[in-house]
Amino acid sequence: MKPAFSVIFLTTLIGAGQGLFLAYYSAELLSLFSILPTLPIDGSVTSGLLSLGLLIAGLVASFFHLGHPERAWRAAAMWRTSWLSREVIALPLTMLLIFIYTMLKLTDNSMVAYTLANGEVVKLEIVVGYAAAFAALVLFLCTAMIYTTLKFLRQWHSPLTVMNFLLMGCASGFTLASALSTNFDPHLYGYFSSFAIALTIIALLSRFASLIRNKNLRSPSTLQSAIGIHHPTIRQMAQGAMGGSFNTRAFIHKYGPTVVKLAKRFFLMAAFVVPVILLLISNENTLLLCAAAFLIQYVGLLVERWYFFIEAEHPQNVYYQMIS
Repeated sequence: MKPAFSVIFLTTLIGAGQGLFLAYYSAELLSLFSILPTLPIDGSVTSGLLSLGLLIAGLVASFFHLGHPERAWRAAAMWRTSWLSREVIALPLTMLLIFIYTMLKLTDNSMVAYTLANGEVVKLEIVVGYAAAFAALVLFLCTAMIYTTLKFLRQWHSPLTVMNFLLMGCASGFTLASALSTNFDPHLYGYFSSFAIALTIIALLSRFASLIRNKNLRSPSTLQSAIGIHHPTIRQMAQGAMGGSFNTRAFIHKYGPTVVKLAKRFFLMAAFVVPVILLLISNENTLLLCAAAFLIQYVGLLVERWYFFIEAEHPQNVYYQMIS
């Protein structure tokens, strides 16, 4: 498949934003049970605003993928059957809930949502944060299922696609949270960095499993079945047109095998191996190392998502093997 750069930025940006929010909100939930120290408001507000900024940046990037951006609202009309429509609904809903949660934290609002039987109160911000976290997880599912449900693209049609989107988004979010904690919440650095390392390693194993799976796939289609002629010897000489077409522009990339192989090696190192090494040698006082870990990981995830598109083989390419 031809990589769509707007979608590459969309999925990686919102993935990091969702992961960052889940990182800080999970820490806040654990602090309620005295498992972690109480989170300073500055760190929670900064993480919320940054998460919201990443989601907005991803939303802006998505508009470059539309032929008619002014009709974008129509994409939500098919929510009953389309995962894309569900993503269009889930993304702004997640943004709205994160915004409300951040504003409640910023104003240090002490509104009570309800009171437990033992007399303890649950603040409104905790309830809104829970809804935002649930929406973020639903958004991960919607984004991944857009690709997973395409049965004819067998490289994507696997539960590993959902796992990879979730794990890589959360890994980048926790890595960014580690960098933020060195400035706002040093006492939480161990929590964020430990989960960032664990999630990155698990994401590496999951992505490696998908690489092995896709390498062993064999296409059920042949040139004979593509054109409906079952002669044992068929050799295609040309595309059959004077120039390119939508099929060749949208579903065929022009990158050679050397470039693709180098890209795979690069993203395996940049998205997984290097961030883990940097986080292992970092501590709560090494902001630059943690920031470098996130930036390198994000660049690696951009290349990983680029490879994700390159790796998929559209069945129509069996016919469009050569471009005149």
